[in-house]
Amino acid sequence: MSTPFDDDAFRDTIGTIDEKGKRKFIFPKKPSGKLYDYRKYVSYFLLAILVANPFIKVNGNQFMLFNVLERRFNIFGFPFWPQDFYLFVISMLVGVVFVILFTVVFGRIFCGWICPQTIFLELVFRRIEYWIDGDRGSQMRLSKQEWNAEKIRKRGLKWFIFFVISFLIANVFLAYIVGSDELYLMVKEGPLSQSSNFIALLIFTGVFYFVFVWFREQVCIIACPYGRLQGVLLDNKSINVAYDFVRGEKEQGRAKFNKQEDRDSSGKGDCIDCKQCVNVCPMGIDIRNGTQLECTNCTACIDECDTIMEGVGLPKGLIRYATEDEIEKKEPFRFTARMKGYTAVLAILMGILVGMLFLRNDVEATILRLPGQLFQHDGDKISNVYTYKIVNKTIKDYNDIHFELISHSGEIKKVGKQHFKVINQGISQGTLFIEIKQVQLEGDKTKLKIGVFDGKKLLETTTTNFLGPRSFN
Repeated sequence: MSTPFDDDAFRDTIGTIDEKGKRKFIFPKKPSGKLYDYRKYVSYFLLAILVANPFIKVNGNQFMLFNVLERRFNIFGFPFWPQDFYLFVISMLVGVVFVILFTVVFGRIFCGWICPQTIFLELVFRRIEYWIDGDRGSQMRLSKQEWNAEKIRKRGLKWFIFFVISFLIANVFLAYIVGSDELYLMVKEGPLSQSSNFIALLIFTGVFYFVFVWFREQVCIIACPYGRLQGVLLDNKSINVAYDFVRGEKEQGRAKFNKQEDRDSSGKGDCIDCKQCVNVCPMGIDIRNGTQLECTNCTACIDECDTIMEGVGLPKGLIRYATEDEIEKKEPFRFTARMKGYTAVLAILMGILVGMLFLRNDVEATILRLPGQLFQHDGDKISNVYTYKIVNKTIKDYNDIHFELISHSGEIKKVGKQHFKVINQGISQGTLFIEIKQVQLEGDKTKLKIGVFDGKKLLETTTTNFLGPRSFN
């Protein structure tokens, strides 16, 4: 959002870089207010979910598991296999379209209220920092202070607590990747017996410690692509944390507060230029310059401005959730055609995803001809050799699995026992022969339909090609 009084010079720099191009650390004022309280409730609720997810089990399955190395995924307790990758692709598309729609409507509210990076930094690490180092002024003085006993004590205590929390976060993160059972096993047997997992744990701990001790808001500015994405998606119809420059500037612009004057008759805006919205901002920006790359819509400036306005007897809402058209043209928010289009696409993709989830087979069967092997004659019969693979995606065992030809009359001979067991979330592989009378063949290649049965119950059907002679005599 731009304002008629700005020269846009602020867009040439970012709040975390000084005039010499060096990193400028942000010391935000401790936020307080109604929205901050709401954000705390939301954040701690989401933190509880984030921490609990990998340790909750549903029917023996971890509630959330993303084991990329072993290609094992559990979502809401349901196991997904590499064969279900198409579902993952559709899910990702749904997520991308949802984020796009959410951003078009509500701006970058996800970053301020839901993003784990923001929640951990603002609602965990910064709160500890306020407890140890004090508020903005105390932190700035401590930063410039010589390394005396007080500074060593505070820095040592803070960095130690930050390391412990980073280590705990790394454990939770590792539980999502390798599974909570593997994490328990590492704790029980010790790090030496689980050296690969322990090394991964130390790496994750180091990354989190580096991010929350030093890198901090740079993740949102430099590493996260979402901040740049919002510049493409936002328009003057999007709801953002916005400064009401019409009311704040009026004809004469912003000015310091003087309780002896009538600001309405003087033409001065309601903004008293106290800069508290800048001091409380965890990204170090001035929201009065309009929507910026660094803004995460955390609402800290709204609470602070409302407190100031209340203190000087002016109406609240000088900084609020609003669209540019609402501020400049007094137009109420409307669900635009663009938003409706994204909603329609999202609804279609969600419908496809739900349909695919219901059509997803509990058992996945693959039967392929053994490469390089020709058919064999046995009197009037032709036989081909195949390899099979059966994936049991369910949480129950199948104890009487066998194959039957559905499309043709013939015989399937499995190497080994004809009836076998496939355990829950297990895989069975082997070799089998299919034998068919030559008169049934349709040519050199015949497509067969094969059923996978558990007892008399048909679990899955699959197709394969049967190779025969080119001509029949």
